[in-house]
Amino acid sequence: MLEYIDRRGSDCYKWDSEQAKGTLPLWVADMDFAAAKPIREAMQRRLEHGVFGYSIVPQANYDAVAHWFERRHGWKGINRDNLLYTTAVVPAISAVLKALELLRTSDCQPLRVLTFTPAYNCFFSCIENMECELVPSPLVLQNNRFEINWTDLETKAKKADVFLLCNPHNPTGRVWSREELERMADIMRREHLFVLSDEIHCEFAFPGHAYTPFATIAINDTDFCVCTSASKAFNIAGLLCANIFVPNKDLFAQINHALEVHEVNGLNPFGLVAQVAAYNESEAWLDELNQQIYANFYYLRDFIHERLPMLQLHETEGTYLAWVNIEATKMPAELFCEHLAKEQQVLLNPSEMYGGKGYVRINLATSHEVLAEALERLLRFLS
Repeated sequence: MLEYIDRRGSDCYKWDSEQAKGTLPLWVADMDFAAAKPIREAMQRRLEHGVFGYSIVPQANYDAVAHWFERRHGWKGINRDNLLYTTAVVPAISAVLKALELLRTSDCQPLRVLTFTPAYNCFFSCIENMECELVPSPLVLQNNRFEINWTDLETKAKKADVFLLCNPHNPTGRVWSREELERMADIMRREHLFVLSDEIHCEFAFPGHAYTPFATIAINDTDFCVCTSASKAFNIAGLLCANIFVPNKDLFAQINHALEVHEVNGLNPFGLVAQVAAYNESEAWLDELNQQIYANFYYLRDFIHERLPMLQLHETEGTYLAWVNIEATKMPAELFCEHLAKEQQVLLNPSEMYGGKGYVRINLATSHEVLAEALERLLRFLS
């Protein structure tokens, strides 16, 4: 049973950080729902053990991940020999970039990382922190949704070493089709790019759309890896447990070394038991959550259409993040968000932080009541 929780006073970044106090925060990408009961019960059993020292990853975790992705998404072949663990997907991306840099035979130039823009903001920080070079390929708005500029992607691929993919895509909400992923894979294979796919939003695909694991596209390749985590889908990000699927044995060893160097290879014992309970016992909770996300999205869509026609909501296919066009307001998104927070106490994310302009990102993973009140305040702000 999905349960909304008032998170104020729980020291959560989304509601209790300095800029969030006294607001309705629809910004940070976590949810306002209690974790599934099986997860909480598993953690309670672990708590009652009473000792919380250093943990190993038991076979149960590998089995839970493998069975979940095979049964729910048709992805076969995950096992202990190709799955690494770390604290979160962002450290995973950094570790993979570090490993790829160490495996290069030449250090004459920085590792060049191709990615679609707008992009998840931590992609930019990972690329910068690992002293790599960003190669952006802007998505284009066509037929009321964001599409790939294939000519630009092919041109940019000739100038890059790594393709950093977000599948499904944050912030635009695209769920890449199998055909699109196959075409991406063909380009990257032809141009000899390594594919690093962040698939943390994989459990959120709207009706009529389906998440396709990149590993099922590149089944005969080894020049790729996939980062996943139960954290986004089951609202357990603070428990710090993520996975990296690495089919290349040499790269597996190098990424494992990079995780040790960055000291992000030690896991929280609660994260381990939570992941097993999420994948083995919490599917019904996730399905109910998705229904809530759909309902919130459709409410947002209708509200904009009927009461905020100066805004535009393009077709959204997945994630729980709506990407709303505010260009008609003639305000830069950063200024829009700043004034909205000051005048109506609603927090949204401006598109500038994702390498875009003219949009705001709205987190839909909250109660209908919170979303409805935030939209009423948005209406007052624009009236």
